Amino acid sequence: MEPTHHMTAVETFRALHHGRSAADPLVLPGPWDAASARAFADAGFPALATPSAGVAASLGYTDGQTPADEMFAAVARIARAVDIPVSADVESGYGLPPKELVARLLEAGAVGCNLEDSTGPDHALRDPRAHADWLAEVRAEAGAALFVNARVDSFLGRTADPAEAITRARLYVAAGADCVYPILMPPAHLPRFRAEVEGPVNALPLAPRDTPAELGRLGATRITFGPRLQRWTAGAVASMAERLREGTVPE
Repeated sequence: MEPTHHMTAVETFRALHHGRSAADPLVLPGPWDAASARAFADAGFPALATPSAGVAASLGYTDGQTPADEMFAAVARIARAVDIPVSADVESGYGLPPKELVARLLEAGAVGCNLEDSTGPDHALRDPRAHADWLAEVRAEAGAALFVNARVDSFLGRTADPAEAITRARLYVAAGADCVYPILMPPAHLPRFRAEVEGPVNALPLAPRDTPAELGRLGATRITFGPRLQRWTAGAVASMAERLREGTVPE
């Protein structure tokens, strides 16, 4: 992507996060390959955000086990397949120095990234101030060329006090994050989180009642789905395979 075109795409993506009504949060489907990206773009979504677990599954890996080179290559294929902005979930950065991480994201054509504050299969939380310092380095390297969504993993695999997630989020915003994402935080905490944290807030639906409009009413700015869309599609393929095995031709 040409630098001018890239900056236009980043500005478009950043603008999508601001000036929204509570009833109209930004909905970002998560493509796992080029074909799914085209389907979401053709449906009229203004931007996309890849899920690392969904991409991992499409490549034959479990979540967190995708080699960095394969993840960046997958993101590049997705970004090339569509004419709308694509943000990339690059987990906790694959141990890359901020300068290299930013360069790899830009080379892949991503306009933004998800960066987690936990590591390893047990999602051990990083020291929040150390993580904020690292995010500040990423921001310094990227300048305005990337939209940084800082994922807050306080609720991932554990019961947490929302105050901890809020403390982390405020540090990350101060470090330059454009948006914060308290993944798996119960929606009931969203109003408090929204009131105490500046800037856009990313939310994940946890139940059928968690519609985009409802999460927006509670304080979410944008909605993503993790690997759920890829898993729904995989389930549909499994059902089709069963019908084929039984001798039925799918319609």
